[in-house]
Amino acid sequence: MAQREADFVIVGAGSAGCALAYRLSEDGKNTVIVIEHGGSDFGPLIQMPSALSIPMNMSLYDWGFRTEPEPHLGNRVLATPRGKVIGGSSSINGMVYVRGHARDFDHWAEQGAVGWAYADVLPYYKRMEHSHGGEEGWRGTDGPLHVRRGQLFNPLYRAFVEAGKQAGFETTEDYNGSKQEGFGWMEQTIHMGRRWSAANAYLRPALRRPNVSLLKGMARRVVIENHRATGVEIQVGTEIQVVKAKREVVLAASSINSPKLLMLSGIGPAAHLAEHGIDMVADRPGVGQNLQDHLELYIQQEATQPVTLHSVLNPFSKALIGARWLVWGDGLGATNHFEAAAFVRSKAGVDYPDIQYHFLPAAMRYDGKSAAKSHGFQAHVGPMRSKSRGSITLRSAEPAMPPVIRFNYMSHRDDWADFRHSIRLTREIFGQEAFAPYRGKEISPGSHVQTDEELDDFIREHVESAYHPCGTCRMGRADDRHAVVDPECRVIGVDGLRVADSSIFPRVTNGNLNAPSIMTGEKASDHILGKTPLPPSNQEPWINPRWRESDR
Repeated sequence: MAQREADFVIVGAGSAGCALAYRLSEDGKNTVIVIEHGGSDFGPLIQMPSALSIPMNMSLYDWGFRTEPEPHLGNRVLATPRGKVIGGSSSINGMVYVRGHARDFDHWAEQGAVGWAYADVLPYYKRMEHSHGGEEGWRGTDGPLHVRRGQLFNPLYRAFVEAGKQAGFETTEDYNGSKQEGFGWMEQTIHMGRRWSAANAYLRPALRRPNVSLLKGMARRVVIENHRATGVEIQVGTEIQVVKAKREVVLAASSINSPKLLMLSGIGPAAHLAEHGIDMVADRPGVGQNLQDHLELYIQQEATQPVTLHSVLNPFSKALIGARWLVWGDGLGATNHFEAAAFVRSKAGVDYPDIQYHFLPAAMRYDGKSAAKSHGFQAHVGPMRSKSRGSITLRSAEPAMPPVIRFNYMSHRDDWADFRHSIRLTREIFGQEAFAPYRGKEISPGSHVQTDEELDDFIREHVESAYHPCGTCRMGRADDRHAVVDPECRVIGVDGLRVADSSIFPRVTNGNLNAPSIMTGEKASDHILGKTPLPPSNQEPWINPRWRESDR
């Protein structure tokens, strides 16, 4: 067996893993090996922002996970894409940048993730960001991760924000600043016309250092001796190798693969490990549990003016857009087309937003598979805090086998009421005066779908994952039986092993998960190095003074 060795061995070159590699190697004192099963992110399919739906459908870049039949969605099987490429899911995602709401992190701290309240994580968001146009004093301006606004060339973006205002909702200048609530401009991890993934922001600069190396291979299990992680067993081609960790092993392999690796290594629910003949190292019943996600629907409206992206969906226009992007790095190829957004509250008594909107000046599926036959626009809408919980379990003790993914989507009755409200609210927004010059008939669900039962049928048939899985190695107090890692990301019951990715989130945050995943890597690196965390912030986020009385 070939052996390699470093102070820190990181499994997964995704959003958190890239940040970890950059920070753990920064002072030059520690050696770092990053293990990644996927290959290069080179080429226009990943780097050109408007090509975002393509890599997600390619087995070269995506693990290709699928859920088990979902019992509350008519036994539909849903895709669960995860990046299998350097940069991980930040190389195949929609490039939408959302920190999460202050209250999300305060909730984490209340659930036992002490030291992860908003005051504690805000300094790490500032450290990681290079914000172009964000709210002064609330945003970082010299971090590795470039964040920008869209160009707003399409008049429908402004119509969406204006319609929100006309419906009585707040507007916000920066939903990643002091005030998340309201309609405003969406932020993108795009820089100089390119996808600014964690690989571009963090991993490439780290790999220029002599103390960092990237190793291509599939992690099979963590090697544990006397309750201490000493390395990672990987498969390279047909050969099994062990990569040794002198100090620590850090799993940053995703909310799907991190719990799977823990279980394959003997850390997980005792009975489940015994079923698969795996020797138990630590009985942690929470491993693989607490799986959460965001679901969304596309509410689509026909456009009466030819201002949407429909006119450029033909092969000739796509070729021109691609050529312009390759030569100048600008034009329609340099945006993800998500340039307007909203975070709103569903009802009086909800103190911070629980519904998210992505607005798109086209009527098409997120994965690019089917576009409407005419000019149209759409809002992706979904509740932020579903009460449904699922699990990741082993299909087999064979590491190459994908795990069993059960989200139990829509298993809580409140989720149905939340979605019905989201549909009706979207219709109200599309019905405002701002959309009058552009509004044709409703394409989806269609104006004939009105009753609760009809809406429920539509939801059951058409709801899609927003691809934000998390929570499967929940962070909490060391004495919490169902916590998997403590607030310093250490796996409870095993020395020298940490998990630092979206799997440690106690509860899913508002919005897209790329930003909080990177922040997790940033903050975990200070815990791993034994540094004093950055001083907490004393900035107070905006909470709607009318939250008890009204949804707007």
